Amino acid sequence: MWVAPEVRDPVLMHAPTRKSVACFGAVSLSTGRFVWQVCPVFNAETFVSFLRRLLRHRRRGKRIVVVLDNAKYHHANMLKPLLRKYRRDLTLLFLPPYSPQLAPIERVWKLTRRLALHNRYFATLAEVLSAVEACFRHWIGPNEVLRRLCCII
Repeated sequence: MWVAPEVRDPVLMHAPTRKSVACFGAVSLSTGRFVWQVCPVFNAETFVSFLRRLLRHRRRGKRIVVVLDNAKYHHANMLKPLLRKYRRDLTLLFLPPYSPQLAPIERVWKLTRRLALHNRYFATLAEVLSAVEACFRHWIGPNEVLRRLCCII
């Protein structure tokens, strides 16, 4: 295919970096309510912090089942005291090895990237975080879109 010399391909601005935003998230399959926490890194300490946040958002008398991949920090010894304390309220359900794409929350992350990040230039990591959190704030409260997105039948 021939292209006239005066016609140039579009140039997309980007800031090459390995920096990223770390977010934990969970969706209630009954209401679509979304709970998230932005963290500097993924590790056992930040995961315990997220589980505590999740427990604060649970409905009284309801058990929480969290579907997880097999990340190392999901199996850390640091979780054991929390899991013992809340054994009646919290269950961790692990997916088969090497299949994190089966986690319902992965659909939320894909939608977040599409709505908040695709085809946009962010000069700083703070701008990325702001765009992601704006998307998350849009989903505060019961949300039919997220409920349907995460339900596996």
